[in-house]
Amino acid sequence: MKLTDSDFALFGVPLRFAQDRPMLDARWKALQSEVHPDRFASEGGAAQRVAMQWAIRVNEAYQRLKDPLKRAAYLCELHGAPIEAENNTAMPGAFLMQQMEWREALDDARTLDAVEALAEEVQAAERRLQQQLATLIDERHDWPAAAAQVRALMFVVRFAADVDRRLDALGH
Repeated sequence: MKLTDSDFALFGVPLRFAQDRPMLDARWKALQSEVHPDRFASEGGAAQRVAMQWAIRVNEAYQRLKDPLKRAAYLCELHGAPIEAENNTAMPGAFLMQQMEWREALDDARTLDAVEALAEEVQAAERRLQQQLATLIDERHDWPAAAAQVRALMFVVRFAADVDRRLDALGH
């Protein structure tokens, strides 16, 4: 194991979008127990600093691997298709129209039922985008299309957070 290994190599999991979350969780716990700085308390400061680097590296990898959006973005970047969300916000017209309709629906939603219905619709769209990402990455290996899909999923995830905040404000 090297600090520079990919997250997938570090965790010993296949380089693919579809991952077994319970297995990732178990692997994270096992890695953390191997590298935790407390295990190196008797070996001095240098060993503890190295252990701390490893613990941080394992945690960062886990955060990327367990989150479908971060995992997809990481896979795209590993395969030469960086997301570049700050510079590339181009989206198909139909997708942008959907985003505008959702924004309007959220602005107009006054009841808990209306916001919950919108939340369900957005969650379904998020699941569809993740399924499409799995196909683009794991089956087609179409990295440019996957990168575009990641950018779309970023929009949906951000909007879902807005919907969740509205639900919280309504006392849900």
